[in-house]
Amino acid sequence: MEPKTLDHVAFWVSDRAPIVEFLTKHVGMHVIDEQEAFALVGSDARRGKLTLFDAEGPREQGAFKHVALRVSDAEKARESLPAGSGDEVELGEGIRVRIVEAPTEVDYDLDHVALYSADPERTAEEYLQLGFDPAERSSEGNPRVEVGGAYVEFHPGDPGEPEKPLLNHLAVLVDSAEEHTSEAQDLGIVDNVVDAANTLAVFVWGPERVRIEYVEHKPGFALT
Repeated sequence: MEPKTLDHVAFWVSDRAPIVEFLTKHVGMHVIDEQEAFALVGSDARRGKLTLFDAEGPREQGAFKHVALRVSDAEKARESLPAGSGDEVELGEGIRVRIVEAPTEVDYDLDHVALYSADPERTAEEYLQLGFDPAERSSEGNPRVEVGGAYVEFHPGDPGEPEKPLLNHLAVLVDSAEEHTSEAQDLGIVDNVVDAANTLAVFVWGPERVRIEYVEHKPGFALT
């Protein structure tokens, strides 16, 4: 398995409208695609994005801790946030977004996703088997893995076994979803395969029941 970049992070939410409004008003994003069942938001269609799927609430926190967005100027990014906000803000329904300053080609690209894990060291090792690369620990000392310059980091905590998790999936971009489907079938971890207008994707079960999507952009990928 050879993922290229962290493409998007997807959530289940009961009311996506106020979250979309916050992201487009305060976090430098725009609506890239909106359908009856979901909204896709980001600063660039080919970089890190957030997807909000409609679902019955309330949702359970589960493995999700926060998602971090990378900006070139954190002070400027803070000026766009509501008065009194720090570097981490609550979007609603348990979705927390953190602002991280680091060199980036596109502001508000994905920097990392933080997940709770019952055994962070072991979970990081298991992600290596799914094509993620080893990485240095976070500034807080948590183990993490890398994909295309973005990270998944693992914090001590109980992800539980939620029936209605907040986190829908993590998505990584690949050259061939078909090849990854074959490999995932050999490992017995396939959840489902989705052939959409712009993408072909295979969803697999990762460690601690976190779903991971290996998504291929079809020729003529047209989101903006």
